[in-house]
Amino acid sequence: MTKKHRMILSLFLIAALVVLAASPVTAQEKAEDNMQLVIEKMRADKKLLVAENMKLTENEGKQFWPLYDRFQDELFLLRSRTLKMIGDYKDSFEKLDNNTARRLLDDYLATETLRLKLHQVYLPKFRKILPDVKVVRYYQIENKIQAALMYEAARTIPLAKAKE
Repeated sequence: MTKKHRMILSLFLIAALVVLAASPVTAQEKAEDNMQLVIEKMRADKKLLVAENMKLTENEGKQFWPLYDRFQDELFLLRSRTLKMIGDYKDSFEKLDNNTARRLLDDYLATETLRLKLHQVYLPKFRKILPDVKVVRYYQIENKIQAALMYEAARTIPLAKAKE
């Protein structure tokens, strides 16, 4: 990965952390507007990273980018669900009971199942417009970004109660 790619990925991760750690703002609309700007910046940075690494022909790009945007919309919903789940776990950590733990586990497995299904559903669509070499490259870019985002989110997950 080049220095420029590392910088773009770093900016993407910083923006993701801002989303994770955003503190409440006094006016709800202002908070929503600010969040929307952060999300748009993250998506633009990610798209730039993908574009620089995919090396698409003009024809491939015309077909790829609309499909990419639809895929990203669905992927974003899953990532948001995962981050909410992590937040719910952190919030209930000190008073975690079996019912909450069961719900969190069920939500986690359902989200991971949906993530896998999403990749499976889009695979033939990407294969229809790109050679497998480029499809696997794109999936690996997504894997790398997912790993980096989850690493950052995982850093905030508590592991042991103070007195166990």
